[in-house]
Amino acid sequence: MSTPSWLVAKPIAHRGLHDKANGVIENTISAAEAAIERGFPIECDVQLTADGEAIVFHDFELDRLTGDHGLVVERNLANLTGIDIKNAVGGDKIPSLKQFLDRIAGRVPLIIEVKSKFNGDLRLTKRVCEILADYNGPFVVKSFDPDIVTALKTLAPHFTRGIIAELHYASKTDEILSPELKFRLANLLHLGESQPHFLSWHVKDLPSAPAYLCKLLGHMPVMTWTVRNPEDRARAETHADQMIFEGFIP
Repeated sequence: MSTPSWLVAKPIAHRGLHDKANGVIENTISAAEAAIERGFPIECDVQLTADGEAIVFHDFELDRLTGDHGLVVERNLANLTGIDIKNAVGGDKIPSLKQFLDRIAGRVPLIIEVKSKFNGDLRLTKRVCEILADYNGPFVVKSFDPDIVTALKTLAPHFTRGIIAELHYASKTDEILSPELKFRLANLLHLGESQPHFLSWHVKDLPSAPAYLCKLLGHMPVMTWTVRNPEDRARAETHADQMIFEGFIP
């Protein structure tokens, strides 16, 4: 399957075109509308709810982005979609994936990241596929978890799928990963099973052999995340096909 041309046509707004200083918060309807106004594709994150639904939200915990506390996965959809986003001037609440898609309505392309704790749980992946089956706008699906990307081959073989990767996996969230798994992920040793259509690679890790070989030998488009300054942008323009950006207007 070839990747859609829009994937490399225009820079992608990271979690929407958010601007915290002006009350436009990441992964909200307001951030999506700001991206749409300027014609940028939108990258967003999805998380699993206690009742098996999908919401647009980056963190596993509620604390950073809302006035609530605790794990997202311990709350049901009705509860989560009633929670206000902290510091949002537009009255944004956590959107369900379906609400988010209904609002976007195909006006710009979407890059949907399926979040994972690398525990083999495919409930969120399956629900995302079910919801997207009824969506008419342009989209691709990606994940850090190669098991999710592999599952997409069977669950939704007509979807364009991507793998997200980096060299070091040093964030707090990555503490759940074993050294062996980090090595496998960083070197894309799962490609024979996951067979992604594109790579989403950490901009600070460019240039590097895995991304270069995917582009040169695998003929895979390479997008890079997250570009926040001129140095990162220059690196992206030299070593990648497209960038996911935030904090400025390209």
